[in-house]
Parts: sequence; structure tokens; C-alpha cells
Amino acid sequence: MHKSLYSRPNDVFLMLLRDVRMSKRLRQSDLAVRLGRSQAIVSRVESGERRLDITELVAWLAAMDTDIVTFAKQLHARLQGDIAGTGRRGQKRLRPAAHRGP
Repeated sequence: MHKSLYSRPNDVFLMLLRDVRMSKRLRQSDLAVRLGRSQAIVSRVESGERRLDITELVAWLAAMDTDIVTFAKQLHARLQGDIAGTGRRGQKRLRPAAHRGP
């Protein structure tokens, strides 16, 4: 069994987590304050260096005024789109838009 930490579905999960934060117009530091954590932890989670368990994910989403059901539906849609070829294929790792190449 391969490690899911470096799998395409995990990349999609992390991308969605970041996209939700950004859609709420929250910086990593803003989310960190809401969570009572450091900005470094937010960065580590979004980069895939640190994983969230389910209870942490629920708290993380609540801090962004999002619920687990909505997030799960969005994740499912993105994963289905990725399988169907309409997702963001070809990206090796998550990077902010400003760092993506042409």
C-alpha cells in the first residue's frame, strides 16, 4: 500500500483546504489566530508536511466558517473531476498561483 500523504487525492484535498481559506479572504496568520495556533502550523498543513486528523479538520473548517459536509461534497466533486480529466492535472505540488510556471 502506498502512502496517501504523497498521492494525487491528498494534493486535491490540500488544494481545496487552501482554496476555502483564500475564498474567505483569510491569510494563514488570520486562520492561525482563529485556531489558536501558529502561522507555521497552518503553512505545514497546507504544504502537506503535517496532516490533520478528522477532529482537527472539523475545527479547521469551523474556523473558516465551513462545515465538514460542504467540504466533503466539494472534495468529492474535485476528485471526480480529476478522474474525469476536468480537474487540475499535471501539478506536482501545491503552490500559490504567483509561484506557478507558465
